[in-house]
Amino acid sequence: MLRRLYDRTMAIAATPYATWGLVIVAFAESSFFPIPPDVLLIPMILAAREKAFTYIFLATLASVVGGLAGYGIGWGLWEVVGQPLLNFYGAMDKFEEFRAGYNEHGALIVFIAGLTPFPYKVITIASGAFGMDLMAFMVASVLARGGRFLIVGVLLWRFGDPIKAFIEKYLGLLTIVFCVLLVGGLVAVRYVF
Repeated sequence: MLRRLYDRTMAIAATPYATWGLVIVAFAESSFFPIPPDVLLIPMILAAREKAFTYIFLATLASVVGGLAGYGIGWGLWEVVGQPLLNFYGAMDKFEEFRAGYNEHGALIVFIAGLTPFPYKVITIASGAFGMDLMAFMVASVLARGGRFLIVGVLLWRFGDPIKAFIEKYLGLLTIVFCVLLVGGLVAVRYVF
């Protein structure tokens, strides 16, 4: 079953609709969706290596714009939902301490989270809620998301056939590792925030 899903994903990755799917997933993942764009980016580059840099650019652009939407969610819903909830629990003092630390190191936090499998939407929403400087947020987002997709994309572009063979040989193990990283990221979110 996993093999059929992989084959189907590779077939879809070669269609013209895959590009729109990548843009939508990259945007959504940065603001509210749990699945990272790598799920589409990797098979798309493996299916059409000559388009790798186009896919990298589109994933970066959509992810950064999605990050801006996540920032807007944090900024716009904070007063309506977040602040009353923390006041109810008497936790505003702790929140203010956390906000000060976040604002002091926010660009670094955004950059590190943007490069890693950590759910980026958590950072984009927190950045808006904490009122992080928007320009610093945007610069860190462009560098991190662009860097992440560039690293993945260039490796696939340069070593596509051996990587494809590796993925096909170890598909089951790689799926387990991906799921563990995804669940680990969600667990980390629970304990970090």
